[in-house]
Amino acid sequence: MVEEWKWRGVPVGLTIGIICTETYKSGREADFRQGRFAQDPSKLFNSSLDSNTRRAIDLHEGDEMDEDAFQGR
Repeated sequence: MVEEWKWRGVPVGLTIGIICTETYKSGREADFRQGRFAQDPSKLFNSSLDSNTRRAIDLHEGDEMDEDAFQGR
């Protein structure tokens, strides 16, 4: 993944598609612009599930994360 800055200073990671990380008071959101097309057997996507193309993962302080699933293992 390559980190770049777009859209007035929003950090994004570029792999096969764009991953944009938004920061909010309540946590962070990892936004996958073409997430609808990604397989998600571990059910990591928990936001934007009704979107036509994008999917997101909301992350909050104190959340437990399945690191293997997040890394696609």
